[in-house]
Amino acid sequence: MRTVEVAVIGTGWCGGIRAETLARSALVDRLHLCEIRSDRLAEVEESTRPATATTNYRDIVENDAISVVYISTTPESTHYPIARDCLRAGKHVLLEKPIAMEFWEADELITLARRQSLKFTIGYSQRFNPKVAYAKARIADGTLGRVVNVMVSRHLARGLGKKIASRVKLSPAAMESTHDLDFVFWMLEPAKPVRVYSQGAYGTMRDVNGSYDCMWSTVTMDDGSLVVIGGGWNLPPSYPNFCSTWMEITGTEGALFLDDTHRDNWLNTVSEGTRYPMSTMPGERVDHVFAGQMGPETIHFLECVLRDQPVMVAPEHARMVMETYRAADLSAETGAPVDLPLSNESIAAIADMNAAARR
Repeated sequence: MRTVEVAVIGTGWCGGIRAETLARSALVDRLHLCEIRSDRLAEVEESTRPATATTNYRDIVENDAISVVYISTTPESTHYPIARDCLRAGKHVLLEKPIAMEFWEADELITLARRQSLKFTIGYSQRFNPKVAYAKARIADGTLGRVVNVMVSRHLARGLGKKIASRVKLSPAAMESTHDLDFVFWMLEPAKPVRVYSQGAYGTMRDVNGSYDCMWSTVTMDDGSLVVIGGGWNLPPSYPNFCSTWMEITGTEGALFLDDTHRDNWLNTVSEGTRYPMSTMPGERVDHVFAGQMGPETIHFLECVLRDQPVMVAPEHARMVMETYRAADLSAETGAPVDLPLSNESIAAIADMNAAARR
């Protein structure tokens, strides 16, 4: 059986999940870790027993024995330079979302991977949610007929929302709805988005990073179907789970409703009251099994490399998703619909909006 040497750069929450998953895989010959926080590096090193552990990602880039790299770094502005250097070094890369902060950065990463025939994908782990996969299958086999409308409502606990919002000036559309835009566009292929109208509402997050608490976006597809995506990160601190999602898909021959609110498991304790366990977006290891999406996604990318198969999320698709949530940001700012693909005028307006947000 062929095996490879693999590295994880950034071993926080998501990177830690990927490192522990890879450490258990027979497909990994040697595991290498990189994390700038020495205490966290020591913690993950203890649980995964890697071949090497470093605080400098250049050590990973310059190690020719490493052929596959998972990049799970924060803040999100680090994605482009680290992914660029890994791709230039000839390594296959799984990069957490977002693909980049700027369009030109995403385009360069895609070009680098294509020129060297490298596997490059973005970590949209919700495609590995069995409920999402089921919806994709029922659309593909015609059970629902022609899809007329898709609605997804996703909300995060406020504590997690503040953690995300405090490290980066990106909107709920860019950081949360991006997952839903990805898998809905995947479900509806070959249809593509042609127009976005979005609105946002301020609340508790405005003081954290100037962001909306929630955003709702209506996307018109080129086949006439409508996609409505709601994303927020302001569930009250007392809410008993991390992430709550509801999905509705209607078609000419049927309808599908998917409850991913994670209210099927209840844990009640004297110290913490009621909690809904296993309710995070990436999932978590529960003894000998992985409850969630990120574990299977991590292994799937490795299998794509070893078997030379197409990746689950093409980087070009992630670039289209990026363009859509950036259009949603612009629409919420201006109060007007934004056409897709983005015009030069819209791209310039987004650049001005981003520059103003950084000041």
